[in-house]
Amino acid sequence: MTTPRVEAPVLSGLTLAALFLVLTVDDGGEETVRGALGTLPALIDEVSSLDPAAGLTAVVGVGSQAYDRVLGGTRPVALHTFEPIEGVRHRAPSTPGDLLFHLRAARTDLVFELEARILERLAGAVTVVDEVAGFGYFDERNLLGFVDGTANPTGAEAAAAVLIGEEDPAFTGGSYVIVQKYLHDLTAWEALPVAEQERVIGRSKVADVEMPEDVKPIDSHVAATTLLDERGGERQILRRNMPFGRPGSGEFGTYFIGYAADPSTTEQMLINMFVGRPEGTYDRILDFSTAVTGTLFFVPSPHQLAALAPPNETPAPRDGSLGIGSLKSLLGKVTS
Repeated sequence: MTTPRVEAPVLSGLTLAALFLVLTVDDGGEETVRGALGTLPALIDEVSSLDPAAGLTAVVGVGSQAYDRVLGGTRPVALHTFEPIEGVRHRAPSTPGDLLFHLRAARTDLVFELEARILERLAGAVTVVDEVAGFGYFDERNLLGFVDGTANPTGAEAAAAVLIGEEDPAFTGGSYVIVQKYLHDLTAWEALPVAEQERVIGRSKVADVEMPEDVKPIDSHVAATTLLDERGGERQILRRNMPFGRPGSGEFGTYFIGYAADPSTTEQMLINMFVGRPEGTYDRILDFSTAVTGTLFFVPSPHQLAALAPPNETPAPRDGSLGIGSLKSLLGKVTS
């Protein structure tokens, strides 16, 4: 497969702040959504100019049921509705979602500002069904205390794993993404001795070292999510998971977001987790972490998004106001 050389926000790294926004498109809102998606690249540049060093990026995904309504034309070959997965004890649900926005930056205020401007343009055309703010936690750990995303590919391997190439030439440079929100039972988890937690994950907690194959349990998280192809090579996805939580509410979790050039790779990992390999040896992390959402999206490349913009249309100038004064002016003073 030839890896396309295009700008790819999906390859952007983890940041201190992230926002996962899932929307449904209201009846009659299709044209508004299409126009807003076409101007998204310019909007990102506009907000990013407030502090270019903060690394603001945005990825937008379009769900299967919304694709024909909003974009139309030829469909990406692997786009479909996420199918629920039924295991003997745990279930991965399929939940509504027509649009996904994955926003990232080193500053929470820029993520907030971009989300506000996106929703302003989509006002009256969409309904928010899920909104999760993620945050960096120590050295890229989740709230279970383990480093998350250790096995992520990097560089050319990441691009090959994530970006659609010549197998679907009309959508070169695009990607697929599956998202799931997991809620953790931290009381039960923290009752486990560290050695047992490590057996659940398949890695050491402090040093983040994978267990040897002859020691690692078959129902560990690492074992369940390791896939080999027919030649013995590893099938990879790019995870950009983030922890979220509010101590006052008692809700804690991990927002799973997995990018891949072929969504079947991620889907097989999830089948192994929830059903088991062999069947019944499900991923033990599910005894402490419950999936409450699940949706699959196609991610157009920035070039494909820009092509949706109406001819000669550029984002209207804006002073940054959100009804509380000139935010752009304020940010200029903060960053100067």
